[in-house]
Amino acid sequence: MKLDPRARYAETHEWARWDGDDVVCGITDHAQESLSDIVYVELPEVGDVFEAGDTFGVVESVKAASDVYMPMGGEVTAINGALEDTPELVNQEPYGGGWMIRFAPSDPAEFDALMDGDAYEAFVAEEEG
Repeated sequence: MKLDPRARYAETHEWARWDGDDVVCGITDHAQESLSDIVYVELPEVGDVFEAGDTFGVVESVKAASDVYMPMGGEVTAINGALEDTPELVNQEPYGGGWMIRFAPSDPAEFDALMDGDAYEAFVAEEEG
């Protein structure tokens, strides 16, 4: 399982990383690996506002469809339009070209409540038993 050392992680398997005043978000390497080949990504509209834990999108793979949740509350400032034609970017580069949304956080302190890489690795190991 790959991790981004600059990111923080939610228990629902999303990552969040500061990029200037915005936060970039997507699903973790562990999540994309569990889902297998991603064939479709549904993203919100720019300007949509969500609370931490709200569903902001859906990822469909050859195995299953899965909701994607906000790791922090905020207003969507950009979506990754490349995923419309090439959803497999989420499999290939979950922390790079496979990012899903950028958002302006409503409470930047929520970032500190997310897990760091070590805590996320321990969480996944415990979750898998």
